[in-house]
Amino acid sequence: MLVLAGIVVLHITTIILLLVATIDNAWWITKTVSTELWGTWELKSSDWHYFSLRGYPEGSTQEEFLQTVQATSVLACIFTILALFVFVAQLFTLPKCQRFTLTGIFQLIGCLCIMIAASIYTAELHTDDASGGYGHCYVLAWVSFVLSFILAITYLILKKTNE
Repeated sequence: MLVLAGIVVLHITTIILLLVATIDNAWWITKTVSTELWGTWELKSSDWHYFSLRGYPEGSTQEEFLQTVQATSVLACIFTILALFVFVAQLFTLPKCQRFTLTGIFQLIGCLCIMIAASIYTAELHTDDASGGYGHCYVLAWVSFVLSFILAITYLILKKTNE
């Protein structure tokens, strides 16, 4: 029972980290700009102002890469949340030999989605920027990937131990 409680706590922690990484405003930061997946915050006369993302011409590959990062980040959140609900449902409804397989699959899909998002962001966006660096949301995305992968493996191991 203690193992299951630990898994639920880890899963909820992963969900929170994924949501913060997807929603918060620090994927790329400089002294005067903080960029998120959905827009940019710029410091002007000691006030932060929000602007929708610009700088990428409409229809450009940079815009397409950003849209891919946005979509896969949202999908990672959806699949990870869905995996938690499926975990709880399977815990109480399925016989021991069938538990946790679907949960592990959903968690693995969420893990792959956040890996794709962070990888594309790393490889394709801000590669030409001379100043600035990756912010805490970028780091949280990679931490979420690791935790999601650990959870997916844990669910698949739990399936084997319940047979």
